[in-house]
Amino acid sequence: MEQIQKRPSKPTSCHFCTTKTEPSYRDTLVLRRYISDRGKLVPGKRTQTCSAHQRKISSEVKKARFMALLPYTDQHML
Repeated sequence: MEQIQKRPSKPTSCHFCTTKTEPSYRDTLVLRRYISDRGKLVPGKRTQTCSAHQRKISSEVKKARFMALLPYTDQHML
C-alpha cells in the first residue's frame, strides 16, 4: 500500500507573530487593516493571521467599536 505524502504547509506570515506584538483596541490604524470597506472583519485566511491572533483581533475590534474608535458600518465613515 502506498504511503500518502502530506503537502508541506505554507508558513503563515502573521503580522503579530513576526513583530512579536499583540493587537490592541488603541491601535486603530493596525485594526483597520483587518476590517473590510463594508466594516466587516476580514477572515484570517485572507489576512494570513494565525488563529490565536485572529480571535484577539475580533475582540479588540469589538472593544474599539464600543468605544467609538472604529465605525460599526461603512455608513458611519462620512
